[in-house]
Order: sequence, then C-alpha cells, then structure tokens
Amino acid sequence: MTDTRYLVHGVFWDGAPPGSPAGRPSGGGPARRDGGTPVMRLQDRSGRFRELALDAGSRLGFSVAAGGKACLGHHKVHGPADRDHVLCRAQAPAARGSQCERCFVMDDFRLIHDFHRGGGVPQGLRAYLMQEHWLYVATFAGGASKVGTASNLRKWNRLAEQGAVVARYVARADDGRVVRILEDMLTRDAGLPQQVRSAAKAAALVAPVPGVELDELNRRLAGEARALLACAGVEGFDVVDERWVRPGLADGACRPGARHAYPHDLGAGGHGFRITAVSGSIAVAALDGSELEFVVNLGRLKARTVELGDHHTSEVPAVQESLF
Repeated sequence: MTDTRYLVHGVFWDGAPPGSPAGRPSGGGPARRDGGTPVMRLQDRSGRFRELALDAGSRLGFSVAAGGKACLGHHKVHGPADRDHVLCRAQAPAARGSQCERCFVMDDFRLIHDFHRGGGVPQGLRAYLMQEHWLYVATFAGGASKVGTASNLRKWNRLAEQGAVVARYVARADDGRVVRILEDMLTRDAGLPQQVRSAAKAAALVAPVPGVELDELNRRLAGEARALLACAGVEGFDVVDERWVRPGLADGACRPGARHAYPHDLGAGGHGFRITAVSGSIAVAALDGSELEFVVNLGRLKARTVELGDHHTSEVPAVQESLF
C-alpha cells in the first residue's frame, strides 16, 4: 500500500536560474522564464523524501494530522555544495520553529549569523561561508522591503523562495563574513530590515501594489544602498547593479487581481484546491465549486504531518458575497 502520510519540510525552489545553461530547453531555444517549478518537500514515515511539484494547474488535496509540529532535524555542512540533512532521531515535537532543542543546538546553520562577529564555526561551514556571496534589496507585494544575502550557488533561488516581487543585487562580496558586515550596515544606516514576516507577505498578495510602483520603490532603495556601500570603508566586495529575474510562475500572484485570504486554518482539517500561481511558499489557488481565487500560505504547513488525497477539499465560504 502506498504511503500517503508525510511530514512537510517546506516549499523549495531548486530549479536552475533563468539564462543559465541548465535553465535552457534542449535544442538551443530561449532561456526558460521560470527557472524551475517549486516543490513541496515531504518525508514519509520511513525517512525517505518525496518532492511534490506545485505547478500551475496542479491540484493539492490533503488533511492535516493532529499533534502539532514535529522536528525536521538538522544540517551538517561540509562545503559550499555539500551538506547532510540529519533527521531527528527522537522524532520529537518541534520546540523552536521546526526543530527540537537538540537539533537546534546541533544545526550548523544556526552559527552563520555570528560568524562575522568573530563566532567560531565548524570547518565545513567555514568553507561554505568563504564562497562568494551576494547582497540584495528585495521588495514584496505590499511594498515592504528588506536587505538580505545569498550564497553564489543560491543567488537566484534564495529570492525565489523569499517570494520577492522585485529585487536588485547591490554588492558581490568575496565571502559570507564581508556580506554580513555590509548587511548589518544597511540595516543600521539605511533602515532596511533583514526580515519580512511570511504572514505579511501573504496578506499583501491579496491586493498587491502595482508592479511599476514596487519597481520604482526597489530601484530607489537599491540606489540608496549602493551610495552607502560606496562609502563603507570595507574591503572584499564590489558594488553591483543587477536585477533579479522573478519566476514566471509568480507573475500571476504578483499582478493585482480579485482574490481573497484563504478562509480556513491550515493547522487542522481537510483542504483541497487547484494552484494557479506561486510566489515563494504562497499559492494563489481556486477552490472546487467556486470561481474565486484565494491566497494560501503553504509555509504554514512546514513541520506538520499531512495525508495526501484527491478526495480532500476546502469548503467554499457559504456567503461568497461577504468576501467582496
């Protein structure tokens, strides 16, 4: 019997960036616009992983098991492109976001944020951090903006998973220490935060600000960031002016349209809908029996156990007119 019960590890964009050799179709045609399709990464009860594609037109049906969130394990980093995902041996409840206390302490990535302040890191994580990194300014659907960093290997994918509407790279740094010094400087001197909450991103996609306004805002903030970087007095980086290419699958989510917040709690019960667009870990979806589109924050399923099945559906709101 095929197992339909899975622990959700999250939504990932692991496709090749637009314009890269891996992002081009066979036959030498033009670069793929989307750079890959996002997947929901699922772990079955034996510890094996499955990736469920979240493409336009695909239907996602599931019920959420009782019991709250479970630990997703931890990572051991061996180099820029070499890491192990170690599953939680105790299969413990999550105590810190999506980890138990033991896995949180053992996770190499938790040490990243203190590395540029002199914090010690394991040799493998140091090799990861010493690769080329990029500094960006990203703007989201409601106009909230942030500064962030991405390793060279995850330069495009990082912003795809963040769910940015528009973003520009403002610096290329020799390593992860320098890029985080610059990131802290822009937070301090330009007032750019380093985080935008997932709930705020989802709420903004219900009524996105027109793209031309977001692009102008991002262009201005990125220009101000470059001006500050030019006077930083820090070695080991170059100021750059490069625009990030948004995934094609996200275009429909980022355009203004008639859509509504998903009316059901993703922490329990049965759900089913057809995906029309995806931005980061947030889907725009249609419910069975309704012509309305809803914004569904699939990130809220992370660390929860679900049972997949096409028979699961989301109840259509009884009085649809109240949503307008």
